[in-house]
Amino acid sequence: MNSEESDIESVSRISNAITGELSKAIVGQEEIVKGLMASLFANGHCLLIGVPGLAKTLLVQSIARVLGVDFKRIQFTPDLMPADIVGSEVIHEHQGKMEFTYRPGPVFTNLLLADEINRTPPKTQSALLEAMQERHVTTAGENRALPNPFLVVATQNPIEHEGTYPLPEAQLDRFMFSLNLDYPSQTDEMEILRKTTIGTAAELASVVTREDILNIQRLVRAMPVADHILAYAVAITSSTRPKSAGETAKTYVEWGAGPRASQYLILGAKAFALMDGRAAPEADDIRRVAAQVLTHRIVPNYRATGEGLSAHDLVARIVKEVPEPSY
Repeated sequence: MNSEESDIESVSRISNAITGELSKAIVGQEEIVKGLMASLFANGHCLLIGVPGLAKTLLVQSIARVLGVDFKRIQFTPDLMPADIVGSEVIHEHQGKMEFTYRPGPVFTNLLLADEINRTPPKTQSALLEAMQERHVTTAGENRALPNPFLVVATQNPIEHEGTYPLPEAQLDRFMFSLNLDYPSQTDEMEILRKTTIGTAAELASVVTREDILNIQRLVRAMPVADHILAYAVAITSSTRPKSAGETAKTYVEWGAGPRASQYLILGAKAFALMDGRAAPEADDIRRVAAQVLTHRIVPNYRATGEGLSAHDLVARIVKEVPEPSY
């Protein structure tokens, strides 16, 4: 077995170990768990969208325990300030002199849970923009690097709008995936009751190291991609734009996805391929991540809204319209 095959098997083994350990506390939601893992392995961020009570917070906390990484949570509220996220300088007396000392904010962590991110004004939301894109924050004129790995998982309630603020497009574009949590099946809900109302909560163990995560992120970047797969990702992203040749975008889309979407289609496809034990992504991998990458990046127009078509519906139509490029 060569080194490349060994590395791919290692990623598949680690992925299975993570999902296996998480299953002690999380029932169902397999695709959501895989999406979170893929975003972490691709060094991207995730937006979790779901109604209250679907264990969004528990899921993120459980993943942090299983990964064995530093974890912090910020509860986003209307009175939250940027300094509450990135930190601030405090003044104190030292040897008879008044000095400023930087006190780091909770953004200095490996896994940051931005709970109910849309409950804080855009000014405070923007404090995360630099951190999510540049992996550092600027305070008092000084750049401060964030830990590596660094992943932001934000949660959002889709049904409650009072006291909330729409996420700016620039903020949405920083998220690699948007993942929609649905209600559990009746069978899964019965299992949830068994695990949460009988006995004590399961203790989760760390099954992966920080070095493992960084090695997987390097493997994702190094994985080769065939030209026809690159062309397929670009074709799908381009077809979300109203000026494209696609009928769906012309008719129903106000604003389409930018080049970052193409990048995330490829990175997401790579991560899923590695998790499945394959050495290169395929067209099916692009289709698998299309909704997760594109849904929060396109803006349906009034006609789509009037006909009851969501962004998710439009992405599904667009993917069907785009032919897979030949080899």
